[in-house]
This record gives sequence, C-alpha cells and structure tokens, in this order.
Amino acid sequence: CHAAIIKMDLKKKKKKKLYWAHIWMHGTPSICQLRLILYILHVCSVISRFTPEILRKGIHGDTMTENGCEYRERVLTMDTMNPNVKRVEYAVRGPIVQRAVQIERELKMGIKKPFTEVIRANIGDCHAMGQKPITFFRQVLALCSYPDLLEDGKFPEDAKSRARRILQACGGGSLGAYSTSQGIEMIRQDIARYIERRDGGITCDPDNIYLSTGASDAIVTMLKLLVSGEGMSRTGVMISIPQYPLYSATLAELGAVQISYYLDEDNCWSLDISELRRALQEAKKHCSPRALCIINPGNPTGQVQSRQCIEGVIRFAAAEKLFLMADEVYQDNVYADGCKFHSFKKVLFEMGLEYSEKVELASFHSTSKCYMGECGFRGGYMEVVNLDPEVKVQLTKLVSVRLCPPVPGQALLDVVVNPPQPDEPSYDTFIKERTDTLATLAEKANMTQEILNQVPGIKCNPVQGAMYTFPRIHLPPKAILEAKEKEQTPDMFYCMKLLEETGICLVPGSGFGQRDGTYHFRMTILPPKEKLKIVLAKIKEFHQHFMAQYS
Repeated sequence: CHAAIIKMDLKKKKKKKLYWAHIWMHGTPSICQLRLILYILHVCSVISRFTPEILRKGIHGDTMTENGCEYRERVLTMDTMNPNVKRVEYAVRGPIVQRAVQIERELKMGIKKPFTEVIRANIGDCHAMGQKPITFFRQVLALCSYPDLLEDGKFPEDAKSRARRILQACGGGSLGAYSTSQGIEMIRQDIARYIERRDGGITCDPDNIYLSTGASDAIVTMLKLLVSGEGMSRTGVMISIPQYPLYSATLAELGAVQISYYLDEDNCWSLDISELRRALQEAKKHCSPRALCIINPGNPTGQVQSRQCIEGVIRFAAAEKLFLMADEVYQDNVYADGCKFHSFKKVLFEMGLEYSEKVELASFHSTSKCYMGECGFRGGYMEVVNLDPEVKVQLTKLVSVRLCPPVPGQALLDVVVNPPQPDEPSYDTFIKERTDTLATLAEKANMTQEILNQVPGIKCNPVQGAMYTFPRIHLPPKAILEAKEKEQTPDMFYCMKLLEETGICLVPGSGFGQRDGTYHFRMTILPPKEKLKIVLAKIKEFHQHFMAQYS
C-alpha cells in the first residue's frame, strides 16, 4: 500500500515538509513496517477528527485552498441571519406535513405501512383534494393562454368574448406581458362593479383596488405599511386566537407585536367585544396597538360573524383608532341556516358618515377559496377605504417593487367577478357547477360535525362556513406526559401518531393558537364525500384506541 502523510503544525498553523512513505508488503512484514502502519493509522484517525474544523476555518486561519477551491467562513449563518426569520412559524406546512411527504416517499419505495396512501386534510387546497374546476373559468384561461383556440368552434362565444376583452387589456395582447403594478385597469374596474353589486350599490373606486398574488400577498403588504416604531411605540396588531398562521408569521418576520384576542369556543367561536377590550388594554402596556384583523368566515374555526358583531367591531375600531383588516376570502362559503356573509365595507357604510368617513379599512378576497378553489393561479385583490392619500402613494410604490401580480391570476379574477350572465350560453352550466360545489361543501360540513361529535372525547362546533373544522380533543395526562418527554406539544404528539398509524395528515391546534390547557386539530372538509367518510371513521377509531392506550 502507499500512504501519504502531511505533517502539520496546528499551533503555528504552518504547513511543514511533505514526506512520502512507501511500503511494499511482501511476505512477513518487519517490526518497523508494522510500527509505521500503526503510526499511519493513528495520524489518519487524528486528521479525521480535525478535518471538519480545518475545512471550516482553514489551516492558515480563515481560508484554505484544496484543489484550487477556496473555503471561507460562511457569511450567512444561524448567528448572522435575520433573527426575525427564525421566529417565523407556519404550521400548515410544518413538521407534520414534512413527515407526511417522507411517508409518501416510503410508500412509493414499497415500505409497508398500515395504510396505502397519505390523505392530506391539512390544507385548503381544493383541487388537490378532488374539487372540479369551473368549466367557464378554465375555458377563458385556455383561450387567453393560447389565442389560436379563439378560432375553435368547441368554445362558447361568451368565453371567447371574455378572452378577447382580457387580451386586449394585456400588453401586446399576451398574458405573458407585465401589467401595471396595481393590476390591469380593466380588471380593477370589473372588480369595482362586482363589489358594488355585492354591497347593494355602495360606490367602489377602481383606484382603491390593488390586485395581488393571492390575498396573502396583499395582507403582508398592508402589514408592512402598518408596522413601525421601537419599544413602547412598536406597532401592535390584534389577531384572533385561533388564527391563520399567515398573520403570526408575518408579524414575527416584521418584528411587530402580536396582540392575541380569543374567540369564544363555547359560543360557536363568536367574537366578544369585551375580549377585544381586554386584549387591547393589556397590550397598551408594552406596545402601540394600530390594527385589528378579522377573518370572516373564520379560518380555522369556520364561524360566520353576525351583522351585530361586525357593527360592534367597527365601533370598537373607531373608538380606539384602529386600522381594520377584513380577511373575507371565504365569503361564498356559508352553509349554516341563519348565517349570512356581511362585508365589512357594506356594514361600515350603512352605519353612517360617523363611521364611513372615519374608519380606515382594507378588505381582501381571493380566487383560491369559495367555489373556485383555484389556489395555484394566485389571484387576489385588496380594496382600501379612507386611506391617507400620501400613504396610498407609498402603497403604490411598495407594490411596484414586485413589478406586478401574476397576469393569469388577474385574468382568472376577472371572470370570477364577471361570470356568465342569464342570456349567455355558459350560464346554465356555470350556475349548476357553482351551486353543486357549494351544496356539496355544505353537506360535508354538516357530516363532519355530526360524526366527530359522536366520538367520546371530541367536541366539534358547527361548521358555519369556510372549509375547516377545529374540534377540541380531550387528551389523557399520560399522553400529555409522553408528549413532553418527546419535546412535542400534546396535540402535535396526537396528530403525529394519527399520521403514522392511519396516514391522515391534520394540523395540530397549537399551530393556530388556543387557550392554555385545551387541545385541537384543524382538518379540511374538502376530500370527496366517500373519502371524507373514511377519514372521519379512521379518526374515530384512532381516537378510541388512543384514549384506551393512555388512560
């Protein structure tokens, strides 16, 4: 064998003379040769322990050259990165989802599991869970994407007319061109007319509409405008608990102060104004509250706020000089009898000039939810009301940094707010598909609530709207203790075991926030009805086994 030994003086960090030791092994080795072999093995062992440090720091300090490549200490490390990013958490795509992906790979590799597939009931991804696209929307998008199809007789004339109109508003007549940063003007005009129809004729200025990459992008943009100050003057933002993790994650990233107010679980997750006052007064001791966020219909809790509740929120915001942010992306998803969606803008203006000229409001909508479920196109918009004109200039500047929202998403949004009319050929099909989709969701919402409430140890509020249920689960002390030993929250422990034993992927309630000592999970109602029955049956069986195991 041949061995090359590099003698290094690590104290002086200088490379010394290179020696080559050649050993020819023929027959019985001599004592000297054996000693040399042992010495080589010892040196190799020492070098192997130092190699990672040498490669990281280099023999001469900060750099080291090997085969012409220079190694340096990394500029971006966990110590030097933005500390706010490390505080960001997003449970919807967190550790349990990452484990679900691993299990899917294991199943493909033929590794045996007590199930044959992973069912992802963790996220509101409608089409991934089997919801069918609306035909008219996809026809218009196909025509816009490939205009040669405008000569194809298979497409209805109303779809062709929508596509031609959208393309005429695009640069160069193509979806592939940039739009203005605020969004295509014609589409903003169509959105304004849609809002006016929805809100009973209340005026909407297209210049107050900002198109966005889904509603999430607009929410983040508005929070960026709101956050400022240091110490006691640092911006505080009120968010509901439970909440959609976009809000807590964005506030963490921006270094803002999260002001948590709790929804009333015992009263169908309703919002209590006295709880808002409690949270606000507590927050004033350490920050400057500036904004109040409302999700209606609720995510993850599925409640629909009453008009009386919305009026109370508006009065509270006016009295406390808070900027209102109304997340209304589930506005078509209302299922329960006696419930109705009321937009914050409509209620605001119907309360009179005392409020309609005073309260600052940003409301958000998206193509990702409702009956559309077109998450991947990333279409959304924001309407601002009573925004300071100078701040509006800054908002326009801020969105221009990202050039423009995805133009295909803008095109989809246009047909959502400008669907087929009764005298057009696509109307009947559109109405049937829309009605069937919402009716099926309502049926699944009711079925989910009924089945979960049959399980001892699970309590599920009515799913009044949106696409989720957020049931409370009773966990035995023995299970809570084992979760702590594994350094997991108890509901994460529960959901992880559910995933490993059944293949069902849910999100633990701790990722959304919950009162201390309570445990929940969030699941979507989106799987096809027959598959949803299987999911609910598996959850029921698992919970009963879990309780028996840890009681």
